[in-house]
Amino acid sequence: MPARNIDHPAVIQALQADGWTITHDPLLISYGDRRLFVDLGAERVTIGAERGSERIAVEIASFVADSPVRDLQEAVGQFVVYRALLSRAEPDRSLYLGVSTRVYDSVLSEPLGQLVAEEVRLRLLLFDPQQQQVVRWIN
Repeated sequence: MPARNIDHPAVIQALQADGWTITHDPLLISYGDRRLFVDLGAERVTIGAERGSERIAVEIASFVADSPVRDLQEAVGQFVVYRALLSRAEPDRSLYLGVSTRVYDSVLSEPLGQLVAEEVRLRLLLFDPQQQQVVRWIN
């Protein structure tokens, strides 16, 4: 099992405060002979029978290395691989990249970050690690 991200507990608390139930910690995805782990799986029953329940997976990225561009490359690479696997294994589960507001404000709101997010169609979960709250969902 992979090591936990430093923001892992804050994201769990933020999701729970936002009405989500953590169903997998981590979420195992098997494909062929490979086993990969997305940080979290969660679901939330929504109001309205036509919507049923929402299911998500969240890969948390803290961007703590010396190079924010390298962190972006790694996070986007993981996101793309996990999204491809989920599209086959659990097509009803939406994948989000969980990043703190600090990461979003410093890397993902820059022109390079915005370009990559748009081209890759990143879904973002912005959270405040101190307040342990979801700040914004970006689809």
